Amino acid sequence: MRLLIQGGTIITFGSPCRVLEGQAVLLEGGRIARIAPAAEIPGPFDRVLDARGKLVLPGLVNAHMHFYSTLVRGLGKAAPSADFQEVLENLWWRLDRKLSLDDVEMSARIILIDAIRKGTTTLVDHHASPGAVRGSLDRIARAVKDSGLRSCLCYEVSDRDGAAVIDDGLEENASFARRCASSNDPQLRALFGLHAAFTLSDETLERASLMGRDLGIGFHVHVAEAASDVASNRSRFGRSPVERLVAHGILREGSIAAHAVHCDEADKDALAASGAWVVHNPQSNLNNAVGIADVVGLVRRGVPVGLGTDAMTVAMLEELRVGLWAQHLRQENPSCGFMELTGALVVRNPEIASRLWGFPVGTLAEGSAADVILVDYHAPTPLDDSTVLGHLVFGISQAVVDTTICGGRVLMHGRRLEVDLDEPALAAESRRLAAALWERF
Repeated sequence: MRLLIQGGTIITFGSPCRVLEGQAVLLEGGRIARIAPAAEIPGPFDRVLDARGKLVLPGLVNAHMHFYSTLVRGLGKAAPSADFQEVLENLWWRLDRKLSLDDVEMSARIILIDAIRKGTTTLVDHHASPGAVRGSLDRIARAVKDSGLRSCLCYEVSDRDGAAVIDDGLEENASFARRCASSNDPQLRALFGLHAAFTLSDETLERASLMGRDLGIGFHVHVAEAASDVASNRSRFGRSPVERLVAHGILREGSIAAHAVHCDEADKDALAASGAWVVHNPQSNLNNAVGIADVVGLVRRGVPVGLGTDAMTVAMLEELRVGLWAQHLRQENPSCGFMELTGALVVRNPEIASRLWGFPVGTLAEGSAADVILVDYHAPTPLDDSTVLGHLVFGISQAVVDTTICGGRVLMHGRRLEVDLDEPALAAESRRLAAALWERF
């Protein structure tokens, strides 16, 4: 369909992030076909959206997510945890072993609806369900397709559940990646998932590396999230997690290193040389008390740093704000980190998504994916190229998303879902599945 958005103030994202007044946006064929004054864009149009009093932004990108954690909301059965290793053992590793394929799909459906409401149109997910490995990515993909959003999927391979689960995880990644490559579905992409170096032997890393290389895809792996990851790798293998993953060809161009909280200067140099992206997840790191990544130092070394949520939220502007405050604390300087954190969301996340999808995603420019959100916002101070990032952090982040469009398809307008999803019915079924999961837990 030909969809025209007119009357709003356009914020482009990318570098530079521009503010455009008096321009309309034409969406056609899943891409942004034209940005120009409305009078210069000839009709007819299948639909026209009036964006007066609203900002027109690209759909937001979440570069590290865990759909499967949705059904844990409110669960109180886990034992108190004194450190990150106990968080994994008392909660997440107990939970993921109990997930069924129905749980996996429902977890994705619920959080994808929330993503529509928060204006996040592209999510890079990292999945684990060792009791239900085979077919899990297809079930998540079905939820993604029904939502109308975009997602890059992978399965988290780990040695912690034995040889059979390793084999299943490797093949789940490979088979899903082959299906993505053959279908070239604009909503779906694949990476090769790995948990973290401390739960992976050299043998498993080498098997995964060879498979990923043959498939021509990068890897998505947790890296140096906690100090215990570094200590385990150094004591068992004589190397840091970064050094091991680089040596096995896991961290390379097209790969995502999630977290990178505990990286020394040599690790930062190695990450920069590898070409991998680091994805910062500040709320999760604070919640798990593992530390705050040195985003300023990483960027200074030339490491491309994006922004994820690790399932703490799908509201990317909320994550941006927390990340900025945390970086002030990390650097002990309230004037540090602004460009590094805003750049992670506005510049690097679109670069990550564009590399994964093979066409421009996450910016408003002619030829980019037709992923657009409309946000209610009346700027109380001048809004232009020089002030837009300040507005993003201190004002737009608190505004309400009115409309979400992905691939030229309107998923929500006037805060009402237009995609064919029965939110109350899904929530009711999710409560039923969650109650049964909690009993098994």
